[in-house]
Amino acid sequence: MNKRKTGAFHEEKAARWLEKQGAKILEKNFRCRVGEIDLIISHQGYLVFVEIKYRKTAKSGYPVEAVTLNKQKTICKVANFYRSRKYIMDDQPIRYDIIGILDNEITWHQNAFDHV
Repeated sequence: MNKRKTGAFHEEKAARWLEKQGAKILEKNFRCRVGEIDLIISHQGYLVFVEIKYRKTAKSGYPVEAVTLNKQKTICKVANFYRSRKYIMDDQPIRYDIIGILDNEITWHQNAFDHV
């Protein structure tokens, strides 16, 4: 399986898992000229922007470590664009989460980083 197919497989796996945790999927692979967000969900009153990272092993680092400061900045810019495009009010609580998948183990890091 190539990297793109592997990523799509694990993104779908994470989406199904999040739904079982009570999240409502609003968007998958939301793209704009600035970048992409893997998932946008609604969870416990929050609008949540989710980055999904998969690693077969921890040899090259844990999945959450792959969400660098630059990636966080891009996610925040795309989130701003999404909120503007969808007319989402500034008082809507938002969160930035990371789903880390290490082999077959899923870890949900809620509120993984602040808006940067």
